[in-house]
Amino acid sequence: MMKLLCKERLIARISIVLLGILVSLVSQRVVALDVNITALFRPDPANPLKNEFINTTPQSGYCEALPQYCVNPPLISFRLPMRFRSAFPIKANHPVQSDGAMFGVPGQWRTLQVRHVSTGEMAEVEVRVAGIGTTHLLETPVQEIVGVPESTSSATAFEMLWEGGGWVHGAGPCKSTGYHGSNSWMYGFFLSVDATDGVCAKKALFEIPVLKYDHLDLGYELRTPNPLKMATGVYVGSIIYTIGPRGDIDMGNNMVAEGSSVINLMFTLTVEHELKVELPPGGNKISLVPQGGWQSWLQAGRKPVRLFRDQTFNISASSRFKMHLECEFSAFPHDCLLDDRVSKRGVALHVGVSLPNGLTDMAGQPVRQMRLRAGAANALQFQPGFYVDRAPGVLHFEVPPDQMEFMLKPGAGPFYRGNATVIWDSEV
Repeated sequence: MMKLLCKERLIARISIVLLGILVSLVSQRVVALDVNITALFRPDPANPLKNEFINTTPQSGYCEALPQYCVNPPLISFRLPMRFRSAFPIKANHPVQSDGAMFGVPGQWRTLQVRHVSTGEMAEVEVRVAGIGTTHLLETPVQEIVGVPESTSSATAFEMLWEGGGWVHGAGPCKSTGYHGSNSWMYGFFLSVDATDGVCAKKALFEIPVLKYDHLDLGYELRTPNPLKMATGVYVGSIIYTIGPRGDIDMGNNMVAEGSSVINLMFTLTVEHELKVELPPGGNKISLVPQGGWQSWLQAGRKPVRLFRDQTFNISASSRFKMHLECEFSAFPHDCLLDDRVSKRGVALHVGVSLPNGLTDMAGQPVRQMRLRAGAANALQFQPGFYVDRAPGVLHFEVPPDQMEFMLKPGAGPFYRGNATVIWDSEV
C-alpha cells in the first residue's frame, strides 16, 4: 500500500502594505508624516492568469471624492494635512517661477527594497507620484485681484489670474484631469503627472497679496513584484519624500510649509499563496499491476516485465513548492522499498511525477515523469508560471524491470507492500 500525503506547511498570505516610520530630522520641530499603503496578493480562481497585487490602501482626498477621475490610469490618492502660506506677495508677471505657485514633482519611478519579515528574502517595489492637487485659498476675492465686477463668475476670474488659464488646464508635466471647483476665495484642482520629473508652474498675471494651500493631495502608482516568485508572508520596506525648496516635491521659494515637510512611506506586502493537492477517493491505496493485467502470466505464462500504476491528482498552486518522498522501508539510495514479509526480501519502488501546464521546474521546463527521491535534502523544486487551479497531475509508481527479475525468482514473494509518502512542501 502506498500512502500519499500533501503536507501543506504554508499559510499563503501575500500583501503589500505601506506603513509609515517616524523619522526625526535635525530640527526638532519637523516630524515626518506617516502614510500607510497596503496591497495584497491572493490567487483568484476566477482569474488564474491575473497574478497581480491588489492595492488595498483606503482612498483619501481627491480619488475618494471623485473616483471616476482615478480610473485611467488607476490612481490611489492620499490627502496630507499640510498647509502652505506665501512668505511674500506673488508679483504680477514674476520672472522667477519659484517666486510664484509651482510644484516640482517626482514623476519618475523610484525603486525600493522590501524584505520578508521572517526569511529576509528581498523583492523590489516601484512607486511614483502620479497626481498632485490642492486648494488655493485667497484673502482677497479673486474678482478684486483681477479687477472685474464682483458679479463675474469665480471660474472666469481664475482663468484671468494665471497665464494660460486656471490650474484645471495643467502646466508642464502636470496634465488636466478635467476637475476643478471654485468660489471667490478658493480654487481646488487635481492634476495627473507624467512619468518624468519636472516643474508644474503658472505665472500670475496680477499681484496676489496672500496665497495659501489648504492641504496637499498626492496620487501614486505602484509596480509590484511578481507574487508567484515570492514566498508566503509579509514584506516591508520604506521610502521618504521631502517637501520644500529643492526637495523631492519642490513648492518653490515662496510657499512655506506650516509643520511637517517629510513624507515617510513604508511598504508591507502581504502574500497569501495557495498550495492544495486533492486525491480521488481511494487514491491513497495503490495496487501495482503489469501491462495488460495479470492474465498474460496466469493464462499464457508470460512473465511481467514491470509493475506500475499511474495515480491522478488535482493541484492548486500559486507559489514555488518542493516534492520529495518519505519511506516506510528504504534500502536503496533515494528510493522507497517494497517489502515481502515472508521472504524478508525487498524491491525498489520508483516514484515519478508529471505536473500540469503552468507548473515547471526551476529552469522553466515542463515536468514529465520526473523522478522523486527520498529525503528532504533531495527534494525537487517547482514553480508556477501562473496560478494553477485544480489542474490534473499524475504520480507514476513502478517496480522497474531489473527488480522484477528478482521478484519472480523461486522463493520470493508473493506479497510486497510498503508506505511511500509523497510530500508537497511550500517551504522553499
